[in-house]
Amino acid sequence: MLYLSTACRYFYYNGMPICEGGAYSLSGLVRGEMKQDVLSGDVFIFIGRCGNKIKLLQWDTDGFALYEKGLERGSFERPSAINEAGHYSISAQQPGYILQGVVLKSIRHRKRFSPPATTV
Repeated sequence: MLYLSTACRYFYYNGMPICEGGAYSLSGLVRGEMKQDVLSGDVFIFIGRCGNKIKLLQWDTDGFALYEKGLERGSFERPSAINEAGHYSISAQQPGYILQGVVLKSIRHRKRFSPPATTV
């Protein structure tokens, strides 16, 4: 069963992966193009060319866990990726929204407390 935790970091691959690929070909994209450590426990998200297939890849202490979902009708929304030195980071809530078919641009969050940034 897929569990999306706020303790994980989520990265979206902003290219067109070959969705027939398995965990090892997707891990190659993570290392080669995203310049990320695939063994970090982070979740990497791939949406196919047509937008009707999605894969989530994560290293699970002793092997890869790969979640795949294909839609019979419709497509997954591609998040607008935030490029941070080559990393495409998305919030912990966005993968759940994408899988449920929620339109990401329509989401509004109420203001919440956040502690001030600490300087070192």
